[in-house]
Amino acid sequence: MDVLLVLVPVALSLGLLGLLAFLWSLRSGQFDDLDGAGSRILFDDDLDAAPRARSTRPPPP
Repeated sequence: MDVLLVLVPVALSLGLLGLLAFLWSLRSGQFDDLDGAGSRILFDDDLDAAPRARSTRPPPP
């Protein structure tokens, strides 16, 4: 029975810590765009940003 004197405050403090972390993530915008990451992976934008390799052949006369 004495262990409840330790476990109840520990459980309440962990619950409060989890609630504070969730509220912080809401305020910092972590949940603003839920579909963006799922659709962003489908498109390959890296090819547009990469510089194109130049040909080693001379231009035609």
